[in-house]
Amino acid sequence: MTAAASPNQKMLPLNFMLTNFGAAEFAMPISKMEFISLAEKFPNLQMEREADGTLSIMSPVKKGTGRREFNLSGYFFMWHFQTKMGEFYSPSTGFDLPNGATKSPDVAWISPEKLAGQSAEDDEKFVNIVPDFVAEVRSSSDNLKKLKAKMTNSWMANGVRLAWLIDPYQETAYIYRAGENEPEIVVGFSGKSLSGENILVGFELPLQVMKK
Repeated sequence: MTAAASPNQKMLPLNFMLTNFGAAEFAMPISKMEFISLAEKFPNLQMEREADGTLSIMSPVKKGTGRREFNLSGYFFMWHFQTKMGEFYSPSTGFDLPNGATKSPDVAWISPEKLAGQSAEDDEKFVNIVPDFVAEVRSSSDNLKKLKAKMTNSWMANGVRLAWLIDPYQETAYIYRAGENEPEIVVGFSGKSLSGENILVGFELPLQVMKK
């Protein structure tokens, strides 16, 4: 939805709008500094900024999506607990991308090599490193076409090496790899899994846990 209202319209609380109508997209572009200021003022809002300054505020997820996101994070936690390799980041983490956008995936992982040289001061900023791996899970309010564009234009175009888009409503997973123009498509979740390949070596996600 695009947020727009005349001066005479009664403005509904933002949290009510997000919960009942889904994510809000604001037509007036904002600068990077304005985005940072807004994020600091409203730390509980999950926001993204496009390269052209367009602001999006995400809606709270429903029960099923929350369960699936937790299951997904749990599998990554177990792998990370065993390997101690790199760092994972939560869905509320902002990533400053080379094209000027600030985006937040459902899961992101950065390799130890890319983390080298980071200082304690960087912990108080958005992440300025392109993740090696990201995963996005479609929720009921997500537009699939926009999610696919995000995978291609935000993640892969900026240097992500491996990315997953998981659609539990159509039981379809899209696997994006650096250097490949089109994603591999996996249809049907029963008995199938996604591999971390040569990025998250040894990681396997059984797609059964992501079913609607």
